[in-house]
Amino acid sequence: MLPYAAYLRVYEPLNAFAEPEKSIWAAYAVSEKRPRRVGALDVEHTHALRRVIAVPPIVAPVRESRDAYVRRAEDVTYICPWETRLRSWLAFDRFREGMSEQLAEMFVPQRVAEQADGAFDRWKRQSGTLSPHILSSTWQVPLAWFVPFVAKERWLVLGGHDDNPGGGPTTATPVRTLIYVTPMAQARRRVARALAAVRRHAGDHLDVAEVESVGRWLEEFHPHSLVELDYGGLVHLLDDAALRADESVAEVAAAITGMETGQAELAVAMHKRVVARWRVVRALESAN
Repeated sequence: MLPYAAYLRVYEPLNAFAEPEKSIWAAYAVSEKRPRRVGALDVEHTHALRRVIAVPPIVAPVRESRDAYVRRAEDVTYICPWETRLRSWLAFDRFREGMSEQLAEMFVPQRVAEQADGAFDRWKRQSGTLSPHILSSTWQVPLAWFVPFVAKERWLVLGGHDDNPGGGPTTATPVRTLIYVTPMAQARRRVARALAAVRRHAGDHLDVAEVESVGRWLEEFHPHSLVELDYGGLVHLLDDAALRADESVAEVAAAITGMETGQAELAVAMHKRVVARWRVVRALESAN
């Protein structure tokens, strides 16, 4: 898990969990010892780094995480389990895609990989789903992730270099955040609308498969869940002015509207604008 990653999360209401999980998460939500939102990403990153630098590297934790992100809205408690073990297995599979066995073995010895694969196979035989509550993307936010939201759902918290009148280097404080949150019903409706438009235009401006994938993933969860897009560590790659100016959600929505209404120039212009913004961020991955 890299620090420069964005996250798409689903928070399910407590009632969506069967016992004994429901009671476990209910107690967890009121615990004073659980990681708070402001430091939770740092905790996840620290644990991931320990696994990566271990000799040999640890592909996935031996046990599933019992931590979660917690939200409360209108007297309802929502839970988004970290599911670190499942996400690690899935990330390891993605890591090896298109990579030769010889190259993969330079990072993870074959014996370790085989043990991880065996543990994952056993887990899959016992579990009903491979859909984690959290999706992650390094160095960018996939365009399809903007689809479930609208501009007014943005929550932006800035800190750090704005308070530095001396013009010194930027300091990314832990509270620096850009997120969007919406009810599941709205998210599904917007994805369905986008899919209809994108399919008619053969994916000219949005990848049909990516939007379909987001739609299928959302269908895995309780209909009264909350969906959250978190820029995560990507906020540390952008200064405050860039974050204020970021209208990616609105631009993707405008591109979809352009496709629906036959305004090809609007669709093209909005698509180019959002792609150009994230191309700059992705370029930082290979910057020296």
